[in-house]
Amino acid sequence: MDLQLAGKVVLVTGGSKGIGLGIVKSFLSEGAKVANVNRSAEDGRQLEVESAKRGQDCYFIQADLSDVSACQRAVDATVTRYGRLDVLVNNAGVNDGVGLDAGPDAFLASLQRNLLHVYAMAHYALPHLKQSQGCIINIGSKVSVTGQGGTSGYAASKGGLNALTREWALDLAQDGIRVNAVIPAEVWTPLYENWLDTMPDPLGTRRAIEDMIPFGQRFTTCEEIADTVVFVASPKSSHTTGQILFVDGGYTHFDRKYSAKQ
Repeated sequence: MDLQLAGKVVLVTGGSKGIGLGIVKSFLSEGAKVANVNRSAEDGRQLEVESAKRGQDCYFIQADLSDVSACQRAVDATVTRYGRLDVLVNNAGVNDGVGLDAGPDAFLASLQRNLLHVYAMAHYALPHLKQSQGCIINIGSKVSVTGQGGTSGYAASKGGLNALTREWALDLAQDGIRVNAVIPAEVWTPLYENWLDTMPDPLGTRRAIEDMIPFGQRFTTCEEIADTVVFVASPKSSHTTGQILFVDGGYTHFDRKYSAKQ
């Protein structure tokens, strides 16, 4: 299927690793031009070089998006290079474990890391998205609806992201801008694998998690998240807006009796 994304300009935050890397690669495979905003210069430049070898256009922008001015610089750099912006993917974020006992200052810092840049990126991208009648896709987390424990800042940020998705979808409908969220649950990434390796029984822990995922008893892949993002960003999804899409093998909304009988 031709998703009609060839030549489109996509800005992805946190696009050098894990889910973000999958998103960047999926857009590039569709012929889009991708600006990847990331803190790590080594990872970002390596992806830029590797993409160029494949004849793909991936432009690395080094930035720490907890600095609001960096958000504006990232948007400006993208438009300066490509002359337009069609898709904004807000992917950057970290489950930083800031719980209720951490205190207000730590909580505020967590919101700065995980939510403020989502608003700032959309704010600075808005004039360009209006011109292209583009779209915004926010990458959320199951934590926004299930809770997790010990991560108040991240949970609040991802809950806010869901709310902003619906708010912006309504706010920007008259401008022809679509806004949706894609929600992962248990996704197999290098970071997840590293965490499992700290467990006393990594394989047993992995199997226990997989047993709680109804569809296939396996982790979601980064590619499955990415391909959903790319489809929702494409003209093939032209009447989809304000949606919170769970790509999780049924993990988030299963009946608890399911896991009890495993």
